Amino acid sequence: MRLGLLRDIGGEALASVGARPGRLLLGILGTLVGIGALVMTTGLGQTASGQLASRFDEVAATHAEVEPATASGADGTERAVATLPDDSLARVSGLAGVTAAALLAPIDLDGRTIATVPLVDPSRPPSTPPAVVAASGDLLGAVGGRLQRGRMFDSGHEQRHDRVVVLGAAAAESLGVTSIDARPTLFIGGHAYAVIGILAASETRRSLESSVILPLATARAEFPGVTASTLALGVELGAGALVAHQAPIALAPSLPEVYSVSAPGEPSTFQTGLQGDLDLVFLAIGLITLLAGALGIAGTTLGGVTERTGEIGLRRALGATRGEIAGQFVAESAAVGVLGGLMGSAAGVFVVVGVSAAQGWTPVLDLALAFGAVGVGGLVGLLAGLLPSHRAARIEPAEALRTTAT
Repeated sequence: MRLGLLRDIGGEALASVGARPGRLLLGILGTLVGIGALVMTTGLGQTASGQLASRFDEVAATHAEVEPATASGADGTERAVATLPDDSLARVSGLAGVTAAALLAPIDLDGRTIATVPLVDPSRPPSTPPAVVAASGDLLGAVGGRLQRGRMFDSGHEQRHDRVVVLGAAAAESLGVTSIDARPTLFIGGHAYAVIGILAASETRRSLESSVILPLATARAEFPGVTASTLALGVELGAGALVAHQAPIALAPSLPEVYSVSAPGEPSTFQTGLQGDLDLVFLAIGLITLLAGALGIAGTTLGGVTERTGEIGLRRALGATRGEIAGQFVAESAAVGVLGGLMGSAAGVFVVVGVSAAQGWTPVLDLALAFGAVGVGGLVGLLAGLLPSHRAARIEPAEALRTTAT
């Protein structure tokens, strides 16, 4: 008996939904947009997090740095307990897993000026010159660098102590160097250096983008006391732990603990937290849009109750109970939610795959979410139909027929 009643209610609900295509489309549209937005934002969030994680892993897992360890002196100041050997590059280049190596040394200008013209304009306001860094070895490979124009200096420049520099993109902009076609010259402390390249970006040392970079051998000849402070390494994927163990031994076999190594490890807390934040933001956007869709279904169903007041009154007069009336409206709303959920889930998956293909990403989408979104749509429709169904069930037959007659 109860099964037959449910079958009757379901049949009446489907017939009523199909009889009003305009209102059906309005109801489906609200769920479609809500479910589609939920699937799309969640999928794009997971895909973006995956790209972010792979990018973090790609950069972090292929670079390492070796620096002298520090200790507190009698005055509490941290001081290096060792220096990097002059032949550091030769010592680490043959290590398993090392793909590139470069020495970096900061240079104290000690009041020297940096300009593209050798003249000093007393009327010009004072400005802070860009940092100057000396480098030796395969700098681009060791720090993930990319040139914007020109070339890097090589071992020949170092052996001849050539006065050449490569400018970071930000430093070039501040100095007014936009091209190297005219062979621009940079004056450091009155000495002319030829600009042979512009560094566009560095994945692991962003400070180089705003620095003036010159050969280490040239710097030692021009600026007494220059000492390499960092040994930057490019490493193969998965070789971080091996390089971290071998590099200090290669530099100081009898006392490797005087060097500290920053090598690839587990994903950082920052990376993990950022991925979680992205997922949370996209999920919140999807849920808000889904709520708007639910309100749309509720509004459409309430409008249907008002339009069908006469029908409801006639059915009540013919013996339909309040529960049957309420059940029909809940079933109608749930059916609309399922249809909207099915279409919205398909649309969301299509958008995620399309955007990923356009960007060259690997789409990441939880299939349980894609299939479960159909059920979520039905649940949203069911909940959205509770208030309209309650209002429809409270309509009295005599009042409904009287209202229809007038």
